[in-house]
Amino acid sequence: METKENICFQVNAKYSEDLAKESLEWITLITGDDLNTAGDMDNFYEVLKDGTLLCKLVNTIQPGIVKKVNSSTMAFKCMENINAFLDAAKQLGVPPQETFQTVDLWERQNLNSVVICLQSLGRKADKYGKPTIGPKEAEKK
Repeated sequence: METKENICFQVNAKYSEDLAKESLEWITLITGDDLNTAGDMDNFYEVLKDGTLLCKLVNTIQPGIVKKVNSSTMAFKCMENINAFLDAAKQLGVPPQETFQTVDLWERQNLNSVVICLQSLGRKADKYGKPTIGPKEAEKK
């Protein structure tokens, strides 16, 4: 039977610092915020953990999609922000299998899934007149 530590190691082994860096650079392009865009796990987590930047991102893509952004650093308020971002990402076209669970970010359980979600959202941004990241999405026929 696999331990939780071993599972976390396997998940974290998939994490790409290059894609994380690309995601953070894209967020700065969209929001205009001056962020540390280093792709290492520690920085990626610190920049995104409270969910406020994620909410600002989706509100910049589609104004008003997240009605209330909590500025409090209390755990449940930060998790509300992350949940609001996830709901907005789905509304903006990110498929459920490319989103993440709140604990993946808040408890740092699977930062790779956060990168996947941001990359997916980045591919959808052109539909809202915003710059994109990653490969162009295939057209559905």
